[in-house]
Amino acid sequence: MASTASDQFHPAMTIAELINLPACVTLATANRALGLGRTAGYGLAKSGQYPVPLIRAGRGYRVSSIEVAKILGLTVPDQVDVPANLRAIAA
Repeated sequence: MASTASDQFHPAMTIAELINLPACVTLATANRALGLGRTAGYGLAKSGQYPVPLIRAGRGYRVSSIEVAKILGLTVPDQVDVPANLRAIAA
């Protein structure tokens, strides 16, 4: 069975999905979180007008999940509480 364009549509993310994102995500994931289509998202990135700062990674882009959360109005703590057993590693 051949896939159609509608089969490949990814709806915007839920708050739970946003909260569980890794620290850095692909541009495609950031586009989905921000409700941007592929063409619009990549066009904004190439023109330097993407709504959050981009990290250039080789030929692609990466995006800070915290920046995505901030632009969506989610509260992001200034400091993350690091468990005692990981403090030496984080320092």
